[in-house]
Amino acid sequence: MTALIACAHGTRDEDGQATILRVVEDVRAALAGTEVRDAYVDVHGPYCKEVVAEVAPTAGTSAVVVPLLLAGGYHVYHDIAEAVKRRSDVTAAKALGPDPRLIDIVMDRIREAHIPPTTTLILAAAGSSDPRSEADTLAAAEMLRARWDGPVRVGYAAGIHPTVADAVADARNNGEDGEVAVASFLLAPGFFQKRLAEAGADYVTAPLAPHPRLVEIVLDRYRDAGGS
Repeated sequence: MTALIACAHGTRDEDGQATILRVVEDVRAALAGTEVRDAYVDVHGPYCKEVVAEVAPTAGTSAVVVPLLLAGGYHVYHDIAEAVKRRSDVTAAKALGPDPRLIDIVMDRIREAHIPPTTTLILAAAGSSDPRSEADTLAAAEMLRARWDGPVRVGYAAGIHPTVADAVADARNNGEDGEVAVASFLLAPGFFQKRLAEAGADYVTAPLAPHPRLVEIVLDRYRDAGGS
């Protein structure tokens, strides 16, 4: 069996930590008999490089690191890549997004928040200075536009512009009809989700996790990278 290392960002928020561990448990339940471990790239351990180092060398692929990250960026292309680069038996999978199943979850959260169908949506991502991350978020926004009747904008909780608050203000200043909603494109509760609540929107949706579709994506990334 090939171990699965589910690698998240890391957060000091206790609810956020519990949410990520819930995702890991859901993945573990779906992969009975397979070792599933959690790891993190920032804030707290166990850190990805440490968990990878604990994998016993073996012939073939013995572990796959699946980023619990919604877009590619520095943590995927540097931190996780560095953790596995000297290990021929450990591979890194792609980030969870872009993937239309993430938009399925966004739509579920929108319905749960009872957001009217012509509301302006701000798809609110964490934000990254890595242009590959921004490209993944913009691709997700295009997927959302195909499924939403009202306008869809993008805002970021940190790192780059427009901020979520700026995107909300721009929607109002440009005279877009009706209310403005922030559609969280974050995996779990934490500091960034709290920023979304302070952005001045009429509605704010919950983060994506936990959700069965997330487990589907994690398993697909694991198998595509050689997990079995």
